[in-house]
Amino acid sequence: MATKKKLLQAAAGAAGGAGGLDVSEVFSTYLYEGNSSTQTITNGIDLDGEGGLVWTKSRTNTYKNQLNDTERGVGYRLASETTDAQDYVANNLTSFNEDGFSIGNNVYHNANGQDYVSWTFRKAPKFFDVVTYTGDGTVATSRSISHNLGCTPGLIILKRLDSATNWEVNALNSAGTYERLRLNLTNATSGTQTGHTSTTFHTITSSMNVSGGTYVAYLFAHNDGDGDFGPTGDQDIIKCGSYTGNSNGEYDDNGTEVNLGFEPQWIMIKSSTWGSGNWQIYDTMRGITARPSSSSRDGDDAVLYPNLSSSEAGTSSFLRVTPTGFKLETDNYGVNASIHDYIYIAIRRGPMAVPESATEVFAIDTAAGTSPTPPTFYSGFPVDFHFYKSSSATGDWNVFDRLRGDAAELNFNATNAESSNAGQFYNQDLMDGVGIYTSAISTAYQWMWKRAPSFCDVVCYTGNVSTNQSVAHNLGAVPEMMWVKVIETTGDWNVYHKDIGSDKALYLNTTAAATGSSSSYWGNTTPTDAAFTVGPNSNGNNNKFIAYLFSSLNGVSKVGSYTGNGSLSGPSIDCGFAAGPRFVLIKRTDSAENWYLFDSDRGIVAGADPYLMLNSTAAEINAGDFIDPTSSGFQLATNGSSVNASGGTYIFYAIA
Repeated sequence: MATKKKLLQAAAGAAGGAGGLDVSEVFSTYLYEGNSSTQTITNGIDLDGEGGLVWTKSRTNTYKNQLNDTERGVGYRLASETTDAQDYVANNLTSFNEDGFSIGNNVYHNANGQDYVSWTFRKAPKFFDVVTYTGDGTVATSRSISHNLGCTPGLIILKRLDSATNWEVNALNSAGTYERLRLNLTNATSGTQTGHTSTTFHTITSSMNVSGGTYVAYLFAHNDGDGDFGPTGDQDIIKCGSYTGNSNGEYDDNGTEVNLGFEPQWIMIKSSTWGSGNWQIYDTMRGITARPSSSSRDGDDAVLYPNLSSSEAGTSSFLRVTPTGFKLETDNYGVNASIHDYIYIAIRRGPMAVPESATEVFAIDTAAGTSPTPPTFYSGFPVDFHFYKSSSATGDWNVFDRLRGDAAELNFNATNAESSNAGQFYNQDLMDGVGIYTSAISTAYQWMWKRAPSFCDVVCYTGNVSTNQSVAHNLGAVPEMMWVKVIETTGDWNVYHKDIGSDKALYLNTTAAATGSSSSYWGNTTPTDAAFTVGPNSNGNNNKFIAYLFSSLNGVSKVGSYTGNGSLSGPSIDCGFAAGPRFVLIKRTDSAENWYLFDSDRGIVAGADPYLMLNSTAAEINAGDFIDPTSSGFQLATNGSSVNASGGTYIFYAIA
């Protein structure tokens, strides 16, 4: 982090203020394309002031894994799939910066047109540490080396720097001992070890303590209810452990489930008992499809291998993230065979703090033309949920999210199951927007959300029975509006809104008034800040669902309702914004009416306001003054039944 931020945080700590580092300040998955020149990767991680590790791998070529750390210095690299000693390349990683790192013209980091992933681990207590040392030749288990992890390590990786040797790994298992593995090999565990402490670690084997040899150790923490992170300064962000496979999960949703207590964004797995199992790394930026797998639409998970130089594989569904951990969805021996045990590291999804500005988490952008270069639609942040519509032509609303994957399309205006649109491809593995390749893009818009506490969350779940089910979420606040859709069969878009209650529902795909009874939709149960309840109409047995959750956040978003007055000077809605809204969605609840979408890109002005309708394929309509911006929200400016009938009841969702 920047020096100013560090000083402010230190002052808050000295004054007894709560709050710790956000996961986004100590870990980053950053995707980029090589240019065979120089690049600066700005990922928000302070490597210059705090130190850490940058692990880089080509996704599209068989270039070796590259590990560069601040203890060994700029230019010094290791490859995790080989026994090679470190070497020095001047145009490798060229600088560690206060907000990321810079790279030169080197194929392992920056070949023209190749796609890369970088994983950055910042040194921080109870998260990660890097230690270098010189061997003294003593018995390995009696050589203790100091570290600054601030807790007992969950996983340790060691490598000799000046000679060709295997990478040694100690990985915490559920029994509280450490499996002895090798990062560059598929070998099963060669035994277990104990003795690491919150201040020291053992050198594991004699090869890791040869007299005069030079070494590096990467230490990963294991938080077990003792993490010091997030706004409250007491949350966990990294877990190390083990599980036993069950050989289930292929199309049946019964695979082994690992409860972390948080939703992960990065997972590394290795079988400790199968001697032919690769090390595997998954992350949500490259794509872990959380949509439960099925024989009709299986989710493909992008995987890279620390022990191989192979390019990224992504033709199988191995696992999915859940709001509380991850679940295996294959009987593949690499991750879920019933006769084998597995070790893992998992890092929490961020951010953990609520956004301070709507521009951090919501964007609208337009594109016109044919097959533009990504990002076609610019957001300024990685997009988690987005929908697309041509404003000038009749056509479906195309709805996508990171959890279900690039090609999984839904339509607001229809009840159809999820499909893959052969004419379009959405590229979500971008750091600053959404790419689209299509045969023709007329004047089109993309509305883009980032998941963030108290603003927006996305949850995939499986219906269990035709009664009620409690579904965990990570909104960090009580959901005030929810859009829920079954994704592998036909069904309405069920909408919950706090002001129509938990015994009724609206439908995004129709004009219908609020309807329902008893517990049919939401179990007649108000959502909480940890879970929401779904009734039979949102919980069909073994059906797969997607849920989009929204809440009011001061200065950022507002979920509310109003009663129309039938006047050209309609109700004025105070959203608590610093200016007029960029996005407003309005629906009448006591009578049939469309879902009207207004936004500032197309025009929310003191005049005619172009609108689209989520329930309709119609092109944009510009036929009157419906709403006007105000200094803190918006005012209804029509006496029409669409948004301001006298006595009519309406709900809205607005974003600053």
